[in-house]
Amino acid sequence: MSTGTPPGGDAGETTVGVLSLHNSKETKAILNAVDDLGYGAEWLRAENLAVEIEDGEPRLEPDVDVVVNRLLLSKEGYPAELLGLAATVERLAPMLNRPPATLTALHKFASAAALSDAGLPVPDALMALSKDRMEEGRDRFDPEFVYKTAIGTHGGGTWKLGEEDTINPKVGTRQAFIQQFLERDPESHTDLRVYVVGGEVVGAMRRHAPEDDWRTNVALGGNVEDAGDALTDEVVDIATRATDVVGLDYAGVDLVEGDEGWFILEVNPTAGFKGLFEATGRSPAPHIARLALDCAGATVDEEAVRRLETTLDDSRPSCAPRIETEEASEPAVIGYIEEVDVIGTSGRKSIMAKSDTGATRTSIDARLAADVGTGPIKDIVKIKSGSLKSGKSRPVVDVVVGVGGTQHTVAASVEDRSHMDYPMLLGRDILEHYRVDVRRRADSDLGPGENAEEEELAEE
Repeated sequence: MSTGTPPGGDAGETTVGVLSLHNSKETKAILNAVDDLGYGAEWLRAENLAVEIEDGEPRLEPDVDVVVNRLLLSKEGYPAELLGLAATVERLAPMLNRPPATLTALHKFASAAALSDAGLPVPDALMALSKDRMEEGRDRFDPEFVYKTAIGTHGGGTWKLGEEDTINPKVGTRQAFIQQFLERDPESHTDLRVYVVGGEVVGAMRRHAPEDDWRTNVALGGNVEDAGDALTDEVVDIATRATDVVGLDYAGVDLVEGDEGWFILEVNPTAGFKGLFEATGRSPAPHIARLALDCAGATVDEEAVRRLETTLDDSRPSCAPRIETEEASEPAVIGYIEEVDVIGTSGRKSIMAKSDTGATRTSIDARLAADVGTGPIKDIVKIKSGSLKSGKSRPVVDVVVGVGGTQHTVAASVEDRSHMDYPMLLGRDILEHYRVDVRRRADSDLGPGENAEEEELAEE
């Protein structure tokens, strides 16, 4: 419910657009916060967004006064397409988290270079376009170091490697780099996320890695807790300066404490804040809405912002385009047999994979895993088999699987599949994003039902 008519005119006199082609809680919360502050909101998405040039004049539909950029570029196989879209929209309305700054933040090494050039603390790192140069420089990072793709999200495309592991300048099509591994307590992998909006800290949370993992991402099962006690003058200064140096209006700044103090890991332009709200009871949504309204010259009731930050209203916004239909949100179709790209730290291969909705996780042939260089063993799981009463133990490794241009980082079990027709089985960790058509086969020269191989059913 709206908090009332904004000063100086009727509600809706100023309109904030949120550029978001997905259905995230954060997008909905920002739109609802704008509405609750008494102003107009528009969800700019596939169903209603258009740019028309007529008689030399460009025009944006829907018409908005300011835009909040929430495009999830790091999840895209071709982020330049969405960057171009954001740049087009920004020509016609002022934008929070402008495309150039978003590009810098999106590329982790570009942001690290910008931060270090400004005198801010970042871990030592090396990006090289030559394998020889990367191998030459790795010695100073041993025995353990972080190997990551320059563009990635939710902990995907990130590995902790050692001196025996293979590295390459690229993982698949994405540039990769090595980075110093900072850790004060090997028994507790923890970092700090500080959420900054308009130069002010909204809140901070500690993120604790799940059991048997070192990555703290909430999307990977990490636990969170309020970190208000960690907001020293030094931490606040580092987080706000980092956001400013990268050029963002709002950001989630990830920090880790090493033996020599705090270091910046990443500056995230579209950081989620469900975990932050869970930990702190404060939502950045009304603060982002207020910043956008300030940019458009509107007056905002600060008391209303403080009141709204105590809730996270992620219900369907009233401004959601009416033409949104089930068909529009239908997942892409994947075949019973599908051609996929398998991407590791040392190579990439295109192979035929079998879809199995009965399998919890994806599995990969041991020889294929070795050929592409999957990540180090991160777990041992017991798998139930359709042919055996007892379970089988298998190692689990990180691997990137490309399906139709979209890359998925999954924890795949490794097995000997040499006696099977396909070197990879796609489990529900990938298939949950698609609709499986069992009649469709990429290896169309084979008829349906020709395979009698038995696959895993579930993990114990």
